Amino acid sequence: MIKKINTFISGTGSFAPPRVLTNLDLEKMVDTSDEWITARTGIKERRIAEDGTAPSDLALKASKQALEEAQITPDQIDLILLGTVTPDYILPSTACILQDKLKAKNAAVLDIVAACSGFIYGLSIASAFISIGQYKNILVIGVETLSKIVNWEDRNTCVIFGDGAGAAVVSATTEDKGVLGTFLSGDGSLANLLHVPIGGAKLPLTKENIELNEHFIHMEGSDVFKSAVRTMVNATEHIIQKVGITPEDVDLLIPHQANIRIIEALAKRLKLPMNKVYVNIDRYGNTSAASVPIALDEARRKGMMKEGSISVLVAFGAGFTWGSAAIKW
Repeated sequence: MIKKINTFISGTGSFAPPRVLTNLDLEKMVDTSDEWITARTGIKERRIAEDGTAPSDLALKASKQALEEAQITPDQIDLILLGTVTPDYILPSTACILQDKLKAKNAAVLDIVAACSGFIYGLSIASAFISIGQYKNILVIGVETLSKIVNWEDRNTCVIFGDGAGAAVVSATTEDKGVLGTFLSGDGSLANLLHVPIGGAKLPLTKENIELNEHFIHMEGSDVFKSAVRTMVNATEHIIQKVGITPEDVDLLIPHQANIRIIEALAKRLKLPMNKVYVNIDRYGNTSAASVPIALDEARRKGMMKEGSISVLVAFGAGFTWGSAAIKW
């Protein structure tokens, strides 16, 4: 009898740049205050990559940690899936750059542009490839240097975002553990609510549109907030139902760290106590695709995933995109 191939996370890693930008620092840069930022976002500080530091540099450090914990070498990686909206270059993919830096010579490479949902999209793709027996070890990364694309004169966006990377090695197993299921969705009709207007093939960079600050993140905060709560509740409920568990069976919810009010609203609608919800937004801000894997790595290293426990990951991002995953440890 052929045993079913399951997908489990064999190692995780994360890295945040050493430079810390606090709310008090931002008070000196833009018209804001620590009280205003904390009350509206829950953020106290965020990490900022130094000039010359590329997303692939952050991803490399997180990936090495994940590989070490998984006890595999770079040449055992079959595929690299890298979620980011701040790539090293427009061409080639950042996954290609990371493959070379890691010396993962046997890996196929692919970037995923799903914003804050990028890591969960990658986890879902990895799970599908492994379940059909095509690959055995897949490296999934979420990495961002959002400090490079925020307008530091816009207090509505510059206080929110930070830089960082998180990674996971996703491997094949026949044991009764791992990814129980994933769910992905999106709504492109709302793309204009959170986007960078220029820099693509439709509207290339020009001196004129750069002077208008169109190359930075533009966000309609109130509309994004409402969509984020609604879709992350939907995604969490969907995956819970899909894998045949109840909210009471969820031992830890790891949501995208976008805003503490979004996280609290999500927990309330799911009737989950906050002690079952992982929160680190106060220390990192919104790191987009890196948010969920950084939180996942921290929770694992704190021993919060016991054998047999169930975690649910959920995220929402520009696009709009959203997704969820249920994992049995």
